[in-house]
Amino acid sequence: MVERAADRKTYDDISTLPHNEVALVLGAPPLLHEGKVNPYFVKRMEAAAALYHAGKIDKILLSGRVSHNGFNEPQEMRATLMEKDVPDSILVLDEAGTRTLESVVRCKKVFGLHRLTIISQQFHNKRALYIARAHGIDAVAFNANDVPRHRWLSRMKLREWLARYKAVVEVTLSEKD
Repeated sequence: MVERAADRKTYDDISTLPHNEVALVLGAPPLLHEGKVNPYFVKRMEAAAALYHAGKIDKILLSGRVSHNGFNEPQEMRATLMEKDVPDSILVLDEAGTRTLESVVRCKKVFGLHRLTIISQQFHNKRALYIARAHGIDAVAFNANDVPRHRWLSRMKLREWLARYKAVVEVTLSEKD
């Protein structure tokens, strides 16, 4: 179901991506637990800046979590994008997007969006598109460059499989409400 929802909705080539007024960048911490730079964060910020500079988006919604120790993903994304010459005036922060489901649903419920471009890695975009479709949001996704996952590959696959299963269950249960 997740794969079908993403069929012909994900893009790797900026030139073929349709224009949308708003892009949603899904959160990722800028640093990994061991203090190293998180390559997923870096690639998402590169993709968001590239789409803005190519004229494919006009505003960017930065959604992520704020941790109890004061760490703020949306603020970190904002600072990084401003370093990439993306103007602060087009950046909107959503500090309540603690997980993909909330980030996507809040686009419609809080920000009034019915159409958008999602920015993350392909495996993540597919799940986000499934959630968007289930909530009546017309979305496409731009695939930020993936990162080598050599030692993390099995852990990431398991995490994504569980996250997709959870998304399907949550969407199914919300349809019954």
